Amino acid sequence: MKLNRRGFFQVMAAGTATALASQPAQASDQAQASNPNSIGMLVDTTECIGCRKCEFACDMANNLTGQPVKAFEDMKVYDRERRMSENAFTVVNRYANPEDSNRPIYVKSQCMHCLKPGCTSACLVGALRVGDNGAVVYDAWKCLGCRYCMVACPFQVPMYEYDDPLTPRVRKCEFCHTRLEEGKLPACAEMCPPMALTFGSREELLKLAHKKIESNPDRYIDHVYGEKEVGGTSWLYLASREFEKTGFLKLGEGAVPSLTEPIQHAIFKLGLPPLALYGLLGAMMWTYRNGDEYIDPGESEETDPSA
Repeated sequence: MKLNRRGFFQVMAAGTATALASQPAQASDQAQASNPNSIGMLVDTTECIGCRKCEFACDMANNLTGQPVKAFEDMKVYDRERRMSENAFTVVNRYANPEDSNRPIYVKSQCMHCLKPGCTSACLVGALRVGDNGAVVYDAWKCLGCRYCMVACPFQVPMYEYDDPLTPRVRKCEFCHTRLEEGKLPACAEMCPPMALTFGSREELLKLAHKKIESNPDRYIDHVYGEKEVGGTSWLYLASREFEKTGFLKLGEGAVPSLTEPIQHAIFKLGLPPLALYGLLGAMMWTYRNGDEYIDPGESEETDPSA
């Protein structure tokens, strides 16, 4: 039996396709209706002054960098747009305000805590899970380090500790769930001076958001970001201009698990497709073990190696 690299992958692809075809795709049996106990945070970007106190509070509450508050008073960071990192669970960015050049728009970013998260759906071992209150939390001891959650997140939030070779973790905002268990507010909301952050029941926050829009139509655009995006998120935003112009992604209303979980069910139901794949690999290894020839990728199939 002669097989070159291309032939090897063709056989592999055919075997995998057969394995997948053997399992019918199913709709998610885990997708549930919105949790009536879901907590939420309403961010009024028209109130934010960009003081970065929320960044400092988050840093302290999560034992991240341990920098003093003075380090968060540096406004030069606004010269470039920033993303969250393994040591910064929330960041604030500044955007131009076309209606008032003296009053920029500041936007706080962090994990959105989706109602139906793609990260928990993609996690093979349940290291990421949705708590009873809707917060998406992380159990590091379960984590395999596969980083599928990073791929599945529509907001590109989870970050990985690449600099830790021994015990790397996936890092992100966990909605201060330990503080909430102690009856405290999330650190960022407790620290926010202009009250741009309002914590409470997601259902009540949505009512408040729509009331604000109705009462001040000249101040807000008629859109609560996070109400419907990707199935809904626990963090909700109000803004004075289009969200896409201030760093927000334009996303549909479909929840990520509605796309990923049917595939996962097809692949992992009863463990049969992986077993079929491993069986295919084992059979090929057994074939080569019995002396059949493998042609080097650089050689032509028509070339006689002994010539």
